[in-house]
Amino acid sequence: MKTVAIVGAGIAGLVSALAFARKGVSCVVVEKASRLQEVGAGLQLSPNATYILGQLGLEEKLRPVWREPDNICLVSGSTLAPLTSISAKQLAASRWGSPYAAIHRATLQKTLLEAVGNEPLVDLRLSAGYDTPDALASALGGAPDLTIGADGVWSRFRASIPSAGKPEFSGMVAWRFIIPEKDAPSFLNPRNVTAFVGPRAHIVAYPLRDAGAFNVVALSSGANPGETWAADCNPTHRNEMTTQFAGWHRDIRTLLSYAPKPTWWPLFGVSEGRWTDGRDKVLIGDAAHAMTPFAAQGAAMAIEDAFELAGVASANVDLADALAFFERSRRARIARVRSRGAFNKFAYHARGPVRVARDVVLRLRKPDSVAADLDWLYGYRAPG
Repeated sequence: MKTVAIVGAGIAGLVSALAFARKGVSCVVVEKASRLQEVGAGLQLSPNATYILGQLGLEEKLRPVWREPDNICLVSGSTLAPLTSISAKQLAASRWGSPYAAIHRATLQKTLLEAVGNEPLVDLRLSAGYDTPDALASALGGAPDLTIGADGVWSRFRASIPSAGKPEFSGMVAWRFIIPEKDAPSFLNPRNVTAFVGPRAHIVAYPLRDAGAFNVVALSSGANPGETWAADCNPTHRNEMTTQFAGWHRDIRTLLSYAPKPTWWPLFGVSEGRWTDGRDKVLIGDAAHAMTPFAAQGAAMAIEDAFELAGVASANVDLADALAFFERSRRARIARVRSRGAFNKFAYHARGPVRVARDVVLRLRKPDSVAADLDWLYGYRAPG
């Protein structure tokens, strides 16, 4: 293989370009936006993802700007009583072999862009809306050996993959905002990732070293808005948030009521479907298998996809066979992550007797047992 075209310059697309360049393969990354802007706020990078960033030579640049939380904690949203925790920083080093980190999405994107700009085998083209194979081939002066759709949940390139999945509303919405550490309430611990759990909803908060702030995400059920992405939180969205968390601890309600400039995000996934055309086209990341954030693995799965695809497709094997192997092996991994996310949703949003039982079980479980449940996820080493 000599040439790869990548549609989309998000995390999946940029990591894919770097991973192929590492194998000596030239890449063109086309992005319809005229400039790349930060979308979203913070994200969590579990050890299975930071391992790959390390393999790409990026960990040295990222370590000074990301935050490695001491603990991952579950806390009651109604009482603020702790339920359970694991020592994320210690276990990441001793058990999973790579850091657990929190970082602003814009910082990660900037680091990836700098790496792409310094890589002679990668050509990044902005204002290039070539999201069909014919348009792409025309713009490039010929069809590349492999074309990768990394253009997100609302992928246009997905139409070129027969029997591909389709976006579907998850029934959940999220309100996201960043609050400076100096303004944050005392129940937000700057050393921890904390999930506050309650009936039908939960909130995740964690510190962003590069922003000097906390990233806060509140999730609950919501109505399907149709094809859309993030939006500024209007009065209707704010009222909806107030209603969904009305029964929570008053300190949390106060935090949400004064949330600075929140964005409203309907959460869409992608249904089951093919990821490749069986020849020379493939989907990765959210374009293939967007999922809800209950396992905090959206970015990690995109990073794993990109790294593993480069390893498989650049090998001296038939490309169609390589893509079939990639889809088969990654599909099993994604299914397990989705299953974990569904379990987390059930546990986090439990009500009534189930919630009481959950709290008792969590308080009785030993930290080593909780950590062991995550070995398959965080200890995974993507072949590349």
